[in-house]
Amino acid sequence: MAWLIILLLLSLRLTRAEFPEISNKSKPDLEEGLLHLLLRLRQEEFFDTLLIYGKDCVFHQLTKSLELSTVLVSSGSTNFDWNFSSLTLILSCRLEAEKEMTYRTLMKLQRNRHLIYINKDIQAKSVCDLYAKKEQHNIAFVKKDFIQSKIITACRCFQEPNFQEVSLQESYPIYIENFHDIHRQPLRIMTDLVAPRSMVYQDPKTGQTKMIGYVANLINNFAHKINASLEVKSLSSNESFRNIIKWIKADQIDMAMTLEASVHATNFDTASYPYVLTSYCLMLPVPAKVPYNLVYAVIVDHLVLGILVLLFVVLSLLLIYSKNMSWQGLSLADVLLNDVSLRGILGQSFPFPSNPSKQLRLIFIILCFASVMLTTMYEAYLQSFFTHPPSEAYIRSFEDINEFHQMIAITTFKMNELNNINNRHFKTISKDNLKIFENWHDYLDLRNAFNRSYGYLVTEDRWNTYAEQQKNFKDTLFYFSKDLCFSRLLFLNIPLRRHLPYRHLFEEHMLRQHEVGLVSFWKSRSFFDMVRLDITTLEDLSRPKPYEPSLLLLDVSWIMKLYLAAMVVSIVCFILEILSKGREWGFWKYIKDFVGN
Repeated sequence: MAWLIILLLLSLRLTRAEFPEISNKSKPDLEEGLLHLLLRLRQEEFFDTLLIYGKDCVFHQLTKSLELSTVLVSSGSTNFDWNFSSLTLILSCRLEAEKEMTYRTLMKLQRNRHLIYINKDIQAKSVCDLYAKKEQHNIAFVKKDFIQSKIITACRCFQEPNFQEVSLQESYPIYIENFHDIHRQPLRIMTDLVAPRSMVYQDPKTGQTKMIGYVANLINNFAHKINASLEVKSLSSNESFRNIIKWIKADQIDMAMTLEASVHATNFDTASYPYVLTSYCLMLPVPAKVPYNLVYAVIVDHLVLGILVLLFVVLSLLLIYSKNMSWQGLSLADVLLNDVSLRGILGQSFPFPSNPSKQLRLIFIILCFASVMLTTMYEAYLQSFFTHPPSEAYIRSFEDINEFHQMIAITTFKMNELNNINNRHFKTISKDNLKIFENWHDYLDLRNAFNRSYGYLVTEDRWNTYAEQQKNFKDTLFYFSKDLCFSRLLFLNIPLRRHLPYRHLFEEHMLRQHEVGLVSFWKSRSFFDMVRLDITTLEDLSRPKPYEPSLLLLDVSWIMKLYLAAMVVSIVCFILEILSKGREWGFWKYIKDFVGN
């Protein structure tokens, strides 16, 4: 029942395909031999769909005996994108029957096995050469004398001759993997020489120029695996990265020793399986240290200061009420200028009554405890911040970039990419805060030199090498802001030629390198490889000063000014209090009598 449903669905999809009229002409011996061949091929490698190119031939008669989904293309080319099963065996009625023009179908069926029926005399080498030009290598064909000879001719690239005759009576496989050994055939590679993914060096033992890096190592190992030679070209300093992608799409190079973000690709015809999963964020200069004369205010947060004022008022009210257990005589001056509460919170001595009540003793205990906690914590923070002053405010959002007027360096290529994908975070940044570089090498030189005039776009993998380098600095220059990411989940793949015949082997090799942990190991060794090749240095680029300025009197002068201002306020309050109480004490009368006498 299931195969009937599948067959019905397939027939519905083939509205534009041409179905030839299958004649009743039959050749029993030939059909039986080919049927036996197809059953053997299915035993070697399973297939559940037949794709037959050409008009009425012996293969059409076999569809009656095989309970398989069958797609008939009599015109030689489909006019739709192939969306059927990938487990497909391709049959051609004659050598010129297949004229596939839909490149997506060619890509999807490039690795599928082809079986061709040739009813005329033609050299096997010519047949294999014809399909090799189309980069189709899983080719086998039978001739019209197949019933007598029982011979299947299979193409074998990278061998001489480039074909092999296999008897149907032998157990030798008809189709083999041709690219396990390509006999030192060159792989055309283009590299952008961007560290740490690809770096060039000269082997001191052999004198040969070699490549290293977590992308270069992957391609080097793959070339060694399939016994290929590398034909490497480097991107010049005045060429754009987009040239690599153009050459890939033009089939001028086989693969690129670089990484491309899959989010920017319109299709994945020229992209490998994702090689690296990373994030794409901003690295920003670490803010400057807070000046010493502002350390005192930094310690006390506004919320903490509000709590202290509230605590002072509450303790003042409790002290006033506990004396007479009444609110009579309560005034604002007594609350705000309560010397006992003020001196207690500041950790100074204050008069203790001779016979205090239990409530008053409890209040004094709370006051003393608050005094010890506040003074101890403040002194600890003060000593710590004098030794290592805290940094000023960090940029935590894209809106802060405009508020702090932080300049961001970016290449024209990256700016166009972010605009093309309509990145909402990038559109938040004002154009006045962007420094655009036409030459991407100039941009990399500034970033590698840790120029603090700008912030930079960087992947997390590249940032790890910068973080490792900054371990040798006295002062950290940059930080990686995960709050300012243009993409938190960025897949990077290796550009490949569209019809690369060994793409499946390369992607399998890539996954195996990940499984055994080699990719993680290469990335962890990136910084040390860069140091070894003199691409980066262990020099302290933070340019530390020979000595740090000590604490100057100017840094604490405002404390002295605040102290003098407080003394003046206290004296004024004292005089005002004397003047307000003078009438009750008869102070002025005493002065007049004293002067009169």
